[in-house]
Amino acid sequence: MANDKRKQEDVEIDMTPMLDIVFIMLIFFIVTTVFVKQAGVDVVKPSATTAEERKNAYIFVAIDDKNTITIDKTTVQPAEVKSKIQSLRTENLEGEVVIQADKKARAGLVLKVIDFAKSAGAKVSVATEKVQ
Repeated sequence: MANDKRKQEDVEIDMTPMLDIVFIMLIFFIVTTVFVKQAGVDVVKPSATTAEERKNAYIFVAIDDKNTITIDKTTVQPAEVKSKIQSLRTENLEGEVVIQADKKARAGLVLKVIDFAKSAGAKVSVATEKVQ
Protein backbone atom coordinates (compact mmCIF):
# COMPACT_ATOMS: atom_id res chain seq x y z
CA MET A 1 0.00 0.00 0.00
CA ALA A 2 2.87 2.35 0.73
CA ASN A 3 4.34 1.71 -2.75
CA ASP A 4 1.06 2.77 -4.46
CA LYS A 5 1.08 6.19 -2.75
CA ARG A 6 4.71 6.72 -3.66
CA LYS A 7 4.10 6.03 -7.38
CA GLN A 8 1.18 8.49 -7.44
CA GLU A 9 3.32 11.27 -5.95
CA ASP A 10 6.10 10.78 -8.54
CA VAL A 11 3.71 11.37 -11.47
CA GLU A 12 3.00 15.08 -10.74
CA ILE A 13 4.14 17.57 -13.40
CA ASP A 14 5.29 21.03 -12.43
CA MET A 15 3.61 23.58 -14.74
CA THR A 16 5.55 26.62 -13.51
CA PRO A 17 8.27 26.57 -16.22
CA MET A 18 5.65 26.31 -18.98
CA LEU A 19 3.76 29.30 -17.58
CA ASP A 20 7.01 31.27 -17.42
CA ILE A 21 7.66 30.54 -21.09
CA VAL A 22 4.12 31.56 -22.07
CA PHE A 23 4.44 34.89 -20.25
CA ILE A 24 7.85 35.57 -21.80
CA MET A 25 6.42 34.88 -25.27
CA LEU A 26 3.48 37.19 -24.55
CA ILE A 27 5.82 39.99 -23.53
CA PHE A 28 7.94 39.39 -26.65
CA PHE A 29 4.93 39.68 -28.96
CA ILE A 30 3.66 42.82 -27.23
CA VAL A 31 7.05 44.51 -27.46
CA THR A 32 7.61 43.63 -31.13
CA THR A 33 4.15 44.64 -32.32
CA VAL A 34 4.09 47.56 -34.75
CA PHE A 35 1.50 50.18 -33.98
CA VAL A 36 0.08 52.23 -36.86
CA LYS A 37 0.30 56.01 -36.52
CA GLN A 38 -3.22 57.17 -37.37
CA ALA A 39 -3.85 60.71 -38.57
CA GLY A 40 -6.84 61.19 -36.26
CA VAL A 41 -8.98 63.19 -38.73
CA ASP A 42 -11.80 61.99 -40.97
CA VAL A 43 -11.61 63.20 -44.56
CA VAL A 44 -13.76 62.70 -47.65
CA LYS A 45 -11.36 60.85 -49.94
CA PRO A 46 -11.59 61.07 -53.71
CA SER A 47 -12.70 57.94 -55.56
CA ALA A 48 -10.64 55.89 -58.02
CA THR A 49 -11.14 52.67 -59.91
CA THR A 50 -7.49 51.65 -59.47
CA ALA A 51 -7.46 51.91 -55.65
CA GLU A 52 -5.66 49.10 -53.84
CA GLU A 53 -4.96 48.28 -50.24
CA ARG A 54 -1.47 49.09 -48.87
CA LYS A 55 -0.18 46.37 -46.53
CA ASN A 56 2.78 48.37 -45.14
CA ALA A 57 0.82 51.52 -44.34
CA TYR A 58 2.32 52.87 -41.12
CA ILE A 59 2.06 56.68 -41.02
CA PHE A 60 -1.14 58.45 -42.04
CA VAL A 61 -1.06 62.14 -42.95
CA ALA A 62 -4.49 63.78 -43.21
CA ILE A 63 -5.24 67.01 -45.05
CA ASP A 64 -8.80 68.15 -44.38
CA ASP A 65 -11.08 70.48 -46.36
CA LYS A 66 -9.67 73.49 -44.44
CA ASN A 67 -6.12 72.54 -45.56
CA THR A 68 -5.07 71.55 -42.03
CA ILE A 69 -2.34 68.89 -41.91
CA THR A 70 -2.65 66.26 -39.16
CA ILE A 71 -0.08 63.56 -38.36
CA ASP A 72 -0.43 61.17 -35.41
CA LYS A 73 -3.42 63.17 -34.08
CA THR A 74 -1.32 66.36 -34.02
CA THR A 75 -1.82 69.41 -36.24
CA VAL A 76 1.42 70.37 -37.97
CA GLN A 77 2.54 73.17 -40.28
CA PRO A 78 3.72 72.28 -43.80
CA ALA A 79 7.34 73.02 -42.85
CA GLU A 80 7.14 70.49 -39.98
CA VAL A 81 5.89 67.57 -42.11
CA LYS A 82 9.31 66.25 -43.12
CA SER A 83 10.76 66.25 -39.58
CA LYS A 84 7.61 64.67 -38.11
CA ILE A 85 7.65 61.86 -40.69
CA GLN A 86 11.38 61.31 -40.16
CA SER A 87 10.88 60.98 -36.39
CA LEU A 88 7.99 58.51 -36.85
CA ARG A 89 9.99 56.49 -39.40
CA THR A 90 12.75 55.82 -36.85
CA GLU A 91 10.34 53.31 -35.26
CA ASN A 92 9.65 51.49 -38.56
CA LEU A 93 11.83 52.21 -41.60
CA GLU A 94 9.82 49.88 -43.85
CA GLY A 95 6.49 51.59 -43.05
CA GLU A 96 4.81 53.54 -45.84
CA VAL A 97 3.25 57.00 -45.62
CA VAL A 98 -0.37 57.32 -46.73
CA ILE A 99 -1.69 60.78 -47.56
CA GLN A 100 -5.41 61.05 -46.76
CA ALA A 101 -6.38 64.24 -48.60
CA ASP A 102 -9.92 65.58 -48.63
CA LYS A 103 -11.53 66.18 -52.03
CA LYS A 104 -11.58 69.91 -51.27
CA ALA A 105 -7.95 70.17 -50.10
CA ARG A 106 -5.64 72.38 -52.18
CA ALA A 107 -3.73 70.31 -54.74
CA GLY A 108 -0.60 72.41 -54.22
CA LEU A 109 -0.57 71.61 -50.50
CA VAL A 110 -1.12 67.90 -51.15
CA LEU A 111 1.80 67.85 -53.61
CA LYS A 112 4.00 69.72 -51.12
CA VAL A 113 3.20 67.14 -48.40
CA ILE A 114 3.94 64.28 -50.83
CA ASP A 115 7.26 65.92 -51.70
CA PHE A 116 8.18 66.34 -48.00
CA ALA A 117 7.29 62.71 -47.27
CA LYS A 118 9.39 61.45 -50.20
CA SER A 119 12.31 63.64 -49.17
CA ALA A 120 12.07 62.01 -45.71
CA GLY A 121 12.84 58.73 -47.47
CA ALA A 122 9.37 57.20 -47.26
CA LYS A 123 7.34 55.38 -49.88
CA VAL A 124 4.19 57.49 -50.36
CA SER A 125 0.64 56.64 -51.42
CA VAL A 126 -2.54 58.72 -51.66
CA ALA A 127 -5.67 57.26 -50.08
CA THR A 128 -8.78 56.94 -52.25
CA GLU A 129 -12.17 55.24 -52.09
CA LYS A 130 -12.45 52.26 -54.45
CA VAL A 131 -15.17 52.63 -57.08
CA GLN A 132 -16.80 49.35 -58.17
